[in-house]
Amino acid sequence: MDVGRAILERLKPWKVALRALRHRNYQLFFAGQGVSLIGTWMQSTALPWLVFQKSGSKLLLGVVAFAGTVPASILTPLAGVISDRVDRRRILIATQTLAMLQAFILSGLVVADVIEVWHIIALGVFLGVIVAFDMPARQAFVVEMIDDRRDLGNAIALNSLMFNGARFVGPALAGVVVGLFGEGPVFAANGLSFLAVIASYFAMKTRPRAHRHAGTHVLSELVEGMRYVFRQPGIRSILLLLSLTSLVGMSYVTLMPAFARDILGGEAQTYGWLLTSIGLGAIVGAIHLATRRDLKGFARKIVLAAAGMSLGLVAFSQSRVFWLSAGLLLVIGFSSMVQMASSNTVVQTLVSDDKRGRMMGLYALCFMGVAPLGNLLTGAVAQRIGAPTTVLLSGLCCLLTVSILAAKLVRVDRMAHPIPAANGVPEEIAEGMRAATGTPPEPLDEPNSPAKPKS
Repeated sequence: MDVGRAILERLKPWKVALRALRHRNYQLFFAGQGVSLIGTWMQSTALPWLVFQKSGSKLLLGVVAFAGTVPASILTPLAGVISDRVDRRRILIATQTLAMLQAFILSGLVVADVIEVWHIIALGVFLGVIVAFDMPARQAFVVEMIDDRRDLGNAIALNSLMFNGARFVGPALAGVVVGLFGEGPVFAANGLSFLAVIASYFAMKTRPRAHRHAGTHVLSELVEGMRYVFRQPGIRSILLLLSLTSLVGMSYVTLMPAFARDILGGEAQTYGWLLTSIGLGAIVGAIHLATRRDLKGFARKIVLAAAGMSLGLVAFSQSRVFWLSAGLLLVIGFSSMVQMASSNTVVQTLVSDDKRGRMMGLYALCFMGVAPLGNLLTGAVAQRIGAPTTVLLSGLCCLLTVSILAAKLVRVDRMAHPIPAANGVPEEIAEGMRAATGTPPEPLDEPNSPAKPKS
C-alpha cells in the first residue's frame, strides 16, 4: 500500500502537467497536430538546406525566410478579425488543406529536378498567406477545445511542448532523410502528415459560436482591437518585448545552415542536430511551464527567459566546437520557449473572449510579422560581416531591449495573477483577488460563463 501511494505521489506532477488532455477535443488536436508538426519541422529544416546547397548565398537564406513570413506582417491582424467573425474550425481545415497542397507541389518540383530558388520563394509566399490566417484562428480555437477555462494555461503549455517535441524529432529525421534520399521525400512526408490534423478537426464536436459582428465593418473591428491593446499596459509591454526580440533575436535560425557547414564543418546531419538541440531545450522549457498551477511570477519569467536567450546568442556566436554550440542552443531553445509561451499565456488570460481572435492576430503580428524584416536584415548583414558577428550583435541588441523593458514587465505580474471571471474564474473569486491586489475590474463587453456558449 505504501509503495502504491509513493508511486501515485510521484505521478502527481505529470497528472498536473497533462490535465488539459482530459478534454476530448483537445486530445484529438494534440494527437493530430503532433503528427503534422513533425512533418512541418522536417520541411522547415530541409528547405533552407536546399536553398543553401543550390545558391551558397547567406543573403538568399534571408530572402527565402523573408518571403515565407512577410504575409504575416500584412495579414495577421485582418485574419484575427475574421477569426472572431466566422467558425474557426472551418478556417483551420481550409488552411491545413492548402498547406498540404503546398508541400506536395514542392516535393513534385524537387523530385522532377526542376526546382529553382524562385519556385521556393513563390511557394514560401503562398504558405506565408496560409499561416497568417491559420495562426490566430488556431491560437484562439484552443479555448473552444477546453471545457474548463482553468486548464487554458496548461493547454497553451502543452501546445508548446507538442510544437517543440516535433522540433526535436523533425530536424533530426529530416537530416537523415535528406542525407539518404534528398529533399523531395521530406516535403512529401510533410504533405502526408497534414492528413492527421485535418482528420482531428473533422472528428471534433464543438458548440456553435454566435457571430456577433455581422453588422460591423472589418476595419472598425480591427481598430477596436488595437485600441483595446493600447489601453492594457500589461499586454502592451509584453507585445513590445515580443516584437523586438523577434526582430533582432529569433532570426539566428536563418543562419543555421551557414553555422553547420562553414563554422562547424558539418553536413546536413550536423544542421539537423543543431536544430534538434534548440527543440530539446524548448521541450524542457515547455515541461517546466506545464507543471505550473497558476500564473504567479510569469511576467518575471518572461524577463529572465529573454535575458537568457540574449546571453546564449552571444556565447553561441563565439563557439567553434559542435558539442558546445549544441549545448548553447539548448539554453537558447529553453529560454525562447519560456518567453514565448509565458507571453501567450499571460496575454490569453488578460484578454476578453470577444476580442480573442483579434488579440491573437496582433500577437502573431508581433511574433511573426516582424520576422520577415529580421530575416532579411540578418541575411544581408551576415553576407557582409559573417554569421558569427551577426548573431553576436543580435544577442547584444536583445539584451539591451530586455534591460530597458524589465522594470515595466515585472509589474505585469500584479495584473496577470488575478484572472477575470470571463476567462473562467467565478466572479466572486475574481473580485476577491482584485480587491486583494488592488487591480481594477477588466472592462469587458459581454462577460461569459465558461459553462455556456456565447449567445
